[in-house]
Amino acid sequence: MVLEKGNLFSPVEVKDLIDRVSGKSSLIRLSKQVAIPFNGRKEFVFTMDSEVDVVGESGKKSHGGVSIAPVTMVPIKIEYGARVSDEFMIADEETRLGLLESFNDGFAKKVARGLDLMAFHGVNPRTGAKSSIIGVNNFDDAVTQKVEGALGLATPNEYVETAVGLVEGSEFGQVTGMAMSPAFRTALSSQKDLQGNQMFPELAWGNAPQTIKGLETDVNRTVSDMSGEERDRAIVGDFAEAFKWGFAKEIPLEVIKYGDPDNSGLDLKGYNQIYLRSEMFLGWGVMDANSFARITEALA
Repeated sequence: MVLEKGNLFSPVEVKDLIDRVSGKSSLIRLSKQVAIPFNGRKEFVFTMDSEVDVVGESGKKSHGGVSIAPVTMVPIKIEYGARVSDEFMIADEETRLGLLESFNDGFAKKVARGLDLMAFHGVNPRTGAKSSIIGVNNFDDAVTQKVEGALGLATPNEYVETAVGLVEGSEFGQVTGMAMSPAFRTALSSQKDLQGNQMFPELAWGNAPQTIKGLETDVNRTVSDMSGEERDRAIVGDFAEAFKWGFAKEIPLEVIKYGDPDNSGLDLKGYNQIYLRSEMFLGWGVMDANSFARITEALA
């Protein structure tokens, strides 16, 4: 039978899976992907302490100084499994492949949302609770530059400008993108200028363009979801260089026919079921926390 035991997705299937993921994650769309081996990847962030020095002919050279801050991206295993009727095993090949394709598509969406939730907020997406495995490798814990306010004040544009100023105020800060929640998108769409005209007409009626005022943007519930009482509304910063993510290419998809693989207390054979499980190893890292700023709203 197809996938009697653990198998790896083919390279074509892996590419298809990641292509599907890329359309559903703010971080994947705004930032760079790098290859991450199972034992992790260490990125070195160099900070040059001085400016370049002008040296005349036969002149004396001086020490500039450099600081090195390594950021280690260690792959974290994530998995998703579901019980289906054991009729899957006796269905014709076309039916089985159709079910697996649907499972692949659903898993891709969960991976995309999961990456955002883990890297934005440091939570286990299944429980919504902070993960000790992730630790402080997330925006909420690492990024201390923030703009606090309430969306009801109708000044979201000022929040963005202030957040941009915080990032650009750091030594090498630049803003390449903004991820924002639907609530923040709505607040921006409602803001008007002194003449009473909409400041961002491109956001009317729920539109979510990929750029606003020339800045690459993405609207996603993951920005606010599971972010705690200090609710994130938007994150601006250098997504192009100061955040990186990647995955280990070994992605197993397994059809399990026996036992209780989800610890539900229900034996598969006893309930005429099989279990589909897929796993992926994801890693990410905030290269420079000062290259980002969070726009937050404290909830009562």
